[in-house]
Amino acid sequence: MKPAQSVSTATPTAEQRRADRRNYLLVTAAYWADTLTDGAIRMLVLFYFAQLGYSPFAVASLFLFYEIFGVITNLFGGYLGARFGLKTTLFLGLATQLIALSMLAFAPPSLLVVPYVMAAQALSGIAKDLTKMSSKSAVKLVAGEGEGQLYRWVSVLTGSKNAIKGLGFFVGALLLSLLGFQTALLILAALVLVALIGAVSAISGDLGAADKKAKFKQMFSPNRAVNLLAAARIFLFGARDVWFVVGLPVFFITVLGWDFWLAGGFMAAWTIGYGFVQASTPALIRRRVAGARAPDGRTAMWLAFALAAFPAGIAMALSAGLAPTFAVVGGLLAFGIIFALNSAVHSYLILAYADDAKVAMNVGFYYMANALGRLTGTVLSGALYQWGMQSGLYGGLIACLWASAGFVLLAGLLSIRLPAPVRVVTGEWKVAGE
Repeated sequence: MKPAQSVSTATPTAEQRRADRRNYLLVTAAYWADTLTDGAIRMLVLFYFAQLGYSPFAVASLFLFYEIFGVITNLFGGYLGARFGLKTTLFLGLATQLIALSMLAFAPPSLLVVPYVMAAQALSGIAKDLTKMSSKSAVKLVAGEGEGQLYRWVSVLTGSKNAIKGLGFFVGALLLSLLGFQTALLILAALVLVALIGAVSAISGDLGAADKKAKFKQMFSPNRAVNLLAAARIFLFGARDVWFVVGLPVFFITVLGWDFWLAGGFMAAWTIGYGFVQASTPALIRRRVAGARAPDGRTAMWLAFALAAFPAGIAMALSAGLAPTFAVVGGLLAFGIIFALNSAVHSYLILAYADDAKVAMNVGFYYMANALGRLTGTVLSGALYQWGMQSGLYGGLIACLWASAGFVLLAGLLSIRLPAPVRVVTGEWKVAGE
């Protein structure tokens, strides 16, 4: 492993610490603005096209390009971040979101058809993942050498993102109800424009030096810990989305008879609660590693094995004829708590494992795996639900739940081999055994 950069081993001045905190707050604010908008767009598109009479499966197809381009963006975004600097990719993400919103806000009604909306959603997915990769990589650079601080800052950023996205679900539904589809989009576009102007004018420094010699092939990390964590991440997020994206909302609407507001509101509240749990992870998980309170690979392993019990338990409860509302809602709440802890631990570990000089590439590669898991889960959610419906009223969701349990077990098995970050004399944090 390469020696630590000089900035990571020198004691930062009080002025540098203030600048780091200021950049952290500004990067987080930009990330929040994009995340709020991303959640609001999802609800706007979902409810608007549902009102036009599209089936839940047709509505779900509108987000297919969103997920596909998430995979591509994270792969190329890490390379761009390394080549041109994180400020460039952060600003590019916000600008791309502005274009996506404008495409929908200013389009005549005749253009608001599935292919056009899928294209706009593709841009929105690119924007979201560029902003996320830039923000989370920047935290590694501004948190300083204290691993406890990195753990806390990553947990707050990750947890707040999901809470803000859940808030965005509410905002999107509210704006659609009060102002209509395109006026709501104009308001969201104005929010992103303000965030972009603020970020460009206020963020100081480079947020990581641009490396003009960075090569795309370096995106594929030689770091074994990063590769194992990325593989575990695919199955962890596939396990969530294989029942959460299509199976769960369709079940709420078609089996339980909930209206769109109730289904969307519950999922928004779940996402907000999930975010608060993520932000509280350092207080909920206390584990000492080389003198700093931080988790390791075994933490991720045990959380994954614990998580697998919940989708399996819900599937068995539905098969046994228990009240479906109680089984699904109660099980989902428990699943959300353990999943949030697991996700926050992963988000910390990728930054702990990442090389300082290649943090954008390592994080981009990792979130490419995250996006691949979401894409896999989204596709399987629709396919398994459709297939499972042949076996009974609850069969579609049961098929999705068993797939979820299997995916989580695979994530846990991969996590067994994750090492612990270990501090060495120079002040650098390295992966054990490297």
